[in-house]
Amino acid sequence: MRDSVIILGKKIQVLLNNGLNKNQLKMILIQYIPLFSLTSLIVVIDQVSKAWIRSNILLGQRIIPIDALGPFFGIVNWTNTGVAFGLFQNQGSLFTFLAIIVSIVIIYYFPSIAREDWPLRVALGLQLGGAIGNLIDRILFGEVTDFISIGHFPVFNVADSSISIGIVVLIFGFWMQDRHNKKLLTGNDNEIRLPKESSLDED
Repeated sequence: MRDSVIILGKKIQVLLNNGLNKNQLKMILIQYIPLFSLTSLIVVIDQVSKAWIRSNILLGQRIIPIDALGPFFGIVNWTNTGVAFGLFQNQGSLFTFLAIIVSIVIIYYFPSIAREDWPLRVALGLQLGGAIGNLIDRILFGEVTDFISIGHFPVFNVADSSISIGIVVLIFGFWMQDRHNKKLLTGNDNEIRLPKESSLDED
Protein backbone atom coordinates (compact mmCIF):
# COMPACT_ATOMS: atom_id res chain seq x y z
CA MET A 1 0.00 0.00 0.00
CA ARG A 2 2.93 2.30 0.79
CA ASP A 3 4.29 1.90 -2.75
CA SER A 4 0.87 2.79 -4.19
CA VAL A 5 0.69 5.97 -2.12
CA ILE A 6 4.23 6.98 -3.15
CA ILE A 7 3.39 6.44 -6.83
CA LEU A 8 0.22 8.48 -6.53
CA GLY A 9 2.13 11.24 -4.73
CA LYS A 10 4.74 11.44 -7.49
CA LYS A 11 2.02 11.51 -10.14
CA ILE A 12 0.28 14.38 -8.36
CA GLN A 13 3.59 16.25 -7.99
CA VAL A 14 4.23 16.03 -11.74
CA LEU A 15 0.75 17.33 -12.46
CA LEU A 16 1.23 20.19 -10.00
CA ASN A 17 4.52 21.15 -11.66
CA ASN A 18 2.67 21.30 -14.98
CA GLY A 19 0.19 23.82 -13.64
CA LEU A 20 -2.55 21.64 -12.11
CA ASN A 21 -5.01 23.69 -10.07
CA LYS A 22 -6.75 22.60 -6.86
CA ASN A 23 -10.01 21.69 -8.55
CA GLN A 24 -8.25 19.39 -11.00
CA LEU A 25 -6.30 17.80 -8.13
CA LYS A 26 -9.54 17.25 -6.22
CA MET A 27 -11.11 15.54 -9.23
CA ILE A 28 -8.11 13.22 -9.58
CA LEU A 29 -8.24 12.22 -5.91
CA ILE A 30 -11.99 11.59 -6.13
CA GLN A 31 -11.38 9.23 -9.06
CA TYR A 32 -9.14 7.09 -6.85
CA ILE A 33 -11.55 6.83 -3.89
CA PRO A 34 -13.32 3.64 -5.13
CA LEU A 35 -10.01 1.92 -5.91
CA PHE A 36 -8.24 2.75 -2.65
CA SER A 37 -11.36 2.09 -0.54
CA LEU A 38 -11.77 -1.46 -1.84
CA THR A 39 -8.01 -2.08 -1.83
CA SER A 40 -7.63 -0.86 1.77
CA LEU A 41 -10.52 -3.02 2.97
CA ILE A 42 -8.99 -6.14 1.45
CA VAL A 43 -5.49 -5.38 2.76
CA VAL A 44 -6.78 -4.78 6.31
CA ILE A 45 -8.83 -8.01 6.37
CA ASP A 46 -5.93 -9.93 4.85
CA GLN A 47 -3.28 -8.62 7.24
CA VAL A 48 -5.42 -8.85 10.38
CA SER A 49 -6.37 -12.45 9.60
CA LYS A 50 -2.76 -13.43 8.92
CA ALA A 51 -1.53 -11.73 12.10
CA TRP A 52 -4.12 -13.66 14.13
CA ILE A 53 -3.06 -16.93 12.53
CA ARG A 54 0.64 -16.32 13.25
CA SER A 55 -0.13 -15.37 16.87
CA ASN A 56 -2.57 -18.14 17.74
CA ILE A 57 -1.72 -21.19 15.63
CA LEU A 58 1.64 -22.94 15.49
CA LEU A 59 3.29 -23.34 12.10
CA GLY A 60 1.89 -26.49 10.51
CA GLN A 61 -0.90 -26.83 13.08
CA ARG A 62 -4.46 -27.36 11.84
CA ILE A 63 -7.64 -26.51 13.75
CA ILE A 64 -11.22 -27.45 12.93
CA PRO A 65 -13.57 -24.49 13.60
CA ILE A 66 -16.71 -26.46 12.61
CA ASP A 67 -16.73 -30.14 13.58
CA ALA A 68 -19.23 -31.12 10.89
CA LEU A 69 -16.86 -29.74 8.21
CA GLY A 70 -13.74 -31.25 9.77
CA PRO A 71 -12.70 -33.52 6.89
CA PHE A 72 -13.36 -30.77 4.36
CA PHE A 73 -12.58 -27.39 5.96
CA GLY A 74 -9.91 -26.28 8.41
CA ILE A 75 -7.64 -23.44 9.48
CA VAL A 76 -3.90 -24.06 9.28
CA ASN A 77 -0.76 -21.95 9.72
CA TRP A 78 1.24 -22.48 6.55
CA THR A 79 3.84 -20.46 4.61
CA ASN A 80 4.32 -20.00 0.91
CA THR A 81 7.33 -18.59 -0.99
CA GLY A 82 5.55 -18.66 -4.35
CA VAL A 83 2.31 -17.15 -5.61
CA ALA A 84 -1.35 -17.87 -4.95
CA PHE A 85 -2.24 -21.44 -3.92
CA GLY A 86 1.40 -22.44 -3.43
CA LEU A 87 2.45 -22.25 -7.07
CA PHE A 88 6.04 -21.47 -8.19
CA GLN A 89 7.80 -21.90 -4.86
CA ASN A 90 11.06 -20.07 -3.99
CA GLN A 91 10.40 -17.30 -6.52
CA GLY A 92 9.58 -14.62 -3.91
CA SER A 93 11.87 -11.92 -5.31
CA LEU A 94 10.43 -12.28 -8.80
CA PHE A 95 6.85 -12.05 -7.59
CA THR A 96 7.65 -9.12 -5.33
CA PHE A 97 8.86 -7.26 -8.40
CA LEU A 98 5.84 -8.33 -10.45
CA ALA A 99 3.43 -7.28 -7.68
CA ILE A 100 4.95 -3.80 -7.64
CA ILE A 101 4.69 -3.52 -11.43
CA VAL A 102 1.07 -4.71 -11.41
CA SER A 103 0.20 -2.19 -8.68
CA ILE A 104 1.77 0.67 -10.66
CA VAL A 105 -0.10 -0.32 -13.83
CA ILE A 106 -3.46 -0.56 -12.02
CA ILE A 107 -3.01 2.81 -10.29
CA TYR A 108 -1.99 4.50 -13.54
CA TYR A 109 -4.76 2.92 -15.62
CA PHE A 110 -7.69 3.15 -13.18
CA PRO A 111 -8.73 6.83 -13.76
CA SER A 112 -9.19 6.16 -17.47
CA ILE A 113 -11.89 3.52 -16.84
CA ALA A 114 -15.45 4.78 -17.29
CA ARG A 115 -17.69 4.63 -14.22
CA GLU A 116 -20.17 2.55 -16.20
CA ASP A 117 -17.54 -0.17 -16.57
CA TRP A 118 -17.94 -1.17 -12.91
CA PRO A 119 -16.85 -4.83 -13.33
CA LEU A 120 -13.41 -3.74 -14.50
CA ARG A 121 -13.14 -1.15 -11.72
CA VAL A 122 -14.11 -3.72 -9.07
CA ALA A 123 -11.81 -6.35 -10.58
CA LEU A 124 -8.82 -4.02 -10.49
CA GLY A 125 -9.56 -3.08 -6.88
CA LEU A 126 -9.67 -6.75 -5.91
CA GLN A 127 -6.49 -7.47 -7.84
CA LEU A 128 -4.64 -4.54 -6.27
CA GLY A 129 -5.79 -5.45 -2.76
CA GLY A 130 -4.68 -9.05 -3.19
CA ALA A 131 -1.35 -8.09 -4.74
CA ILE A 132 -0.53 -5.62 -1.95
CA GLY A 133 -1.71 -8.01 0.78
CA ASN A 134 0.76 -10.70 -0.26
CA LEU A 135 3.42 -8.12 -1.12
CA ILE A 136 3.45 -6.91 2.49
CA ASP A 137 4.11 -10.47 3.65
CA ARG A 138 6.98 -10.93 1.22
CA ILE A 139 8.62 -7.66 2.24
CA LEU A 140 8.22 -8.20 6.01
CA PHE A 141 8.72 -11.97 6.30
CA GLY A 142 10.14 -13.18 2.99
CA GLU A 143 7.16 -15.52 2.63
CA VAL A 144 3.36 -15.41 2.56
CA THR A 145 1.11 -16.75 5.32
CA ASP A 146 -1.67 -19.05 4.10
CA PHE A 147 -4.35 -20.48 6.36
CA ILE A 148 -7.58 -21.49 4.57
CA SER A 149 -7.65 -25.24 3.93
CA ILE A 150 -10.48 -26.70 1.84
CA GLY A 151 -10.37 -30.36 0.87
CA HIS A 152 -7.31 -31.25 -1.19
CA PHE A 153 -7.08 -27.73 -2.61
CA PRO A 154 -3.81 -25.85 -1.90
CA VAL A 155 -3.92 -23.71 1.26
CA PHE A 156 -4.66 -20.04 0.50
CA ASN A 157 -5.46 -16.70 2.17
CA VAL A 158 -7.71 -13.65 1.82
CA ALA A 159 -5.36 -11.98 -0.68
CA ASP A 160 -5.35 -15.07 -2.90
CA SER A 161 -9.15 -15.16 -2.76
CA SER A 162 -9.33 -11.50 -3.71
CA ILE A 163 -7.12 -12.04 -6.75
CA SER A 164 -9.17 -15.04 -7.87
CA ILE A 165 -12.50 -13.26 -7.39
CA GLY A 166 -11.06 -10.30 -9.31
CA ILE A 167 -10.34 -12.58 -12.27
CA VAL A 168 -13.90 -13.96 -12.15
CA VAL A 169 -15.37 -10.43 -12.03
CA LEU A 170 -13.13 -9.41 -14.94
CA ILE A 171 -14.32 -12.34 -17.06
CA PHE A 172 -17.92 -11.52 -16.12
CA GLY A 173 -17.34 -7.92 -17.23
CA PHE A 174 -15.96 -9.02 -20.59
CA TRP A 175 -18.97 -11.31 -21.05
CA MET A 176 -21.37 -8.45 -20.26
CA GLN A 177 -19.56 -6.13 -22.65
CA ASP A 178 -19.60 -8.73 -25.42
CA ARG A 179 -23.31 -9.32 -24.87
CA HIS A 180 -23.98 -5.57 -24.97
CA ASN A 181 -22.01 -5.18 -28.21
CA LYS A 182 -23.97 -8.01 -29.85
CA LYS A 183 -27.24 -6.33 -28.89
CA LEU A 184 -26.04 -3.08 -30.45
CA LEU A 185 -25.06 -4.88 -33.65
CA THR A 186 -28.45 -6.60 -33.78
CA GLY A 187 -30.21 -3.28 -33.28
CA ASN A 188 -28.18 -1.64 -36.05
CA ASP A 189 -29.00 -4.50 -38.45
CA ASN A 190 -32.72 -4.07 -37.76
CA GLU A 191 -32.51 -0.33 -38.39
CA ILE A 192 -30.80 -0.94 -41.74
CA ARG A 193 -33.43 -3.47 -42.85
CA LEU A 194 -36.47 -1.42 -41.90
CA PRO A 195 -36.35 1.03 -44.84
CA LYS A 196 -36.14 -1.86 -47.31
CA GLU A 197 -39.17 -3.56 -45.81
CA SER A 198 -41.19 -0.32 -45.90
CA SER A 199 -40.32 0.27 -49.57
CA LEU A 200 -41.59 -3.21 -50.45
CA ASP A 201 -44.88 -2.48 -48.65
CA GLU A 202 -45.37 0.70 -50.69
CA ASP A 203 -44.94 -1.22 -53.94
